[in-house]
Amino acid sequence: MMPLGIASYNVRIAESDADLERVSEVLLELRNTFTRETLIAQIKQQSAAGYRVAYVEADGEVLCVAGFVVGTKLAWGKHLYVDDLVTAERHRSKGAGARMISWLKAYARQLGCNQLHLDSGVQRFAAHKFYLREGFKIGSHHFSITDLRAAEAEEAR
Repeated sequence: MMPLGIASYNVRIAESDADLERVSEVLLELRNTFTRETLIAQIKQQSAAGYRVAYVEADGEVLCVAGFVVGTKLAWGKHLYVDDLVTAERHRSKGAGARMISWLKAYARQLGCNQLHLDSGVQRFAAHKFYLREGFKIGSHHFSITDLRAAEAEEAR
């Protein structure tokens, strides 16, 4: 596929099982611990709590996918938080990611959000350069305990 102008990239919100099937291939590039079936099941479960999936497409092909939630926190007020953002590897650096970020900013403003947030794995240097180019700032360090049962066992020793 020849690169298209960014304006020709359409952004849609996944509304149906068929949409989830379409976006799953790209989303699996980021979340590869899932199978297509378990990924779609997880998206449906998270959707009950407000998780949405948007995607960029051109010529009938999904180029970029973002999963996000709108929430309110004391620290941020009403905000849009991007949980998952991935451009299909073969379509990177062609404007699809920039189109998605532009859409997310506009959608957040439309919903009355004043902030847009995301986290990115420390090893994802190319993604960090992209986010900085798109106007994101590094505002904090994200700390986590990824296995609370193991942490509890360690504390008990």
